[in-house]
Amino acid sequence: MNFYSFSANKMNGQEVKMEEYKGKVVLIVNTASKCGFTPQFEALEDIYKEYKDQGLEILGFPCNQFAKQDPSSNEEINSFCKLNYGVTFTMFEKIDVNGTSAHPLYEFLKNKKRGLFNKEIKWNFTKFLVNKDGEVIGRYSPTTKPSKIKEDIINLLNA
Repeated sequence: MNFYSFSANKMNGQEVKMEEYKGKVVLIVNTASKCGFTPQFEALEDIYKEYKDQGLEILGFPCNQFAKQDPSSNEEINSFCKLNYGVTFTMFEKIDVNGTSAHPLYEFLKNKKRGLFNKEIKWNFTKFLVNKDGEVIGRYSPTTKPSKIKEDIINLLNA
């Protein structure tokens, strides 16, 4: 199994195969609408707008597993992201990132890049960076601002 073996459903229910992102740099983020880190949507969108034409994709996966900070429906989450932060990068249906019901893509990502103490996601806005060949090359904590990942993204885009 590799990154391109997985699929997920966009907010509109359309299945997306990760193989559609072959040859692109992909930043994957578990998001929440009512979190202290929610303003990171703005910085993520800024980076996306700046580098999407060079091959960057950002994939947002809402999750309600951390202090129930994204209890809304997929439609409400999608609307919130667009209205409040102008999000144009791809947002997927709400998923679990930990536990027995964790999305298979997240099980894969966590196994490829463990956290500081274990593989589990600790909080909303944990970020994974995947290179053009589908290799998971970075994992960033929720406190890591998107601007701090920008140099890594540029290096991968130029590789």
